[in-house]
Parts: sequence; structure tokens; C-alpha cells
Amino acid sequence: SPETDRARSLRRSMTATEWKVWQRLRGKRLGVKFRRQHPIGEYFADFASPEAGLVVEVDGETHVKAYDRHRDLWMQTKGWRVMRIVLSEIDEDLDAVVEAIALELAQPGSRLSYGARFLIDVPTRRGFAAPTSPPAGRK
Repeated sequence: SPETDRARSLRRSMTATEWKVWQRLRGKRLGVKFRRQHPIGEYFADFASPEAGLVVEVDGETHVKAYDRHRDLWMQTKGWRVMRIVLSEIDEDLDAVVEAIALELAQPGSRLSYGARFLIDVPTRRGFAAPTSPPAGRK
């Protein structure tokens, strides 16, 4: 299909920085499956976890903010949460970016069940550490 062909083309043309992020997300490394260039309506998300309802967008310095806002709002109406990460943040501290994604996955707004959210490993600079207590408001 044209949609599949477009997704394949986008996957082949990933930037080096996007590739670094993909290497940290692929293979359920954060406890959920992510897909590259995942079609959502007429859009393609850089990285998406349908299971968690999370889209991660990697933005260059020249992104069109009005278009991005419109796109984000549309995805949110379809039940997705959208994280936008600037390329320079990834280049400066990839570990912190991956930690932020893991923390977003563990939030109560995630599509994941409470038990699944609680079991997600949150990467730290010392390796991976499982949460030691449930999120605030849960016992």
C-alpha cells in the first residue's frame, strides 16, 4: 500500500540522531513495543507505542511549530499522548531523554494497566532501576 511504502521510505531515511533513539526504544527495551514511522491517520509518528498510547517526535531546529501543534492536537483527540524532543537534547544527553520517555510511560495517563506501568524499568545513569514505590495517589 502507499502508506506502507511511505513508512518504509521514512524508516530508511532516519537521521543518525533518530537512529540513536531507536536503538534505545526497540525490542521492548523500555517494557513496551515501539514502532518507527508508525502511521496514525494521515501522519507518521517518528516513534509510537500503540500499547502505551505514546508518540515520541524528534524535532530538528527548523520544525514548523503551528503544523506540529495542529498535528499534536489531532493525535491527542485520537487518544495519543505526544512527547516532542529536540535533536540537540538527544545529542547532549541521550540517557536523560530515554529516562524522560520511560517516566512518561509510567504516568497514570498511559494506556498501560497500573501493573504494567509499575513494572517498567526506568533507566538511570547507573543502569536500570525498577520503581521502588507506586506512583503518587496509588497504594
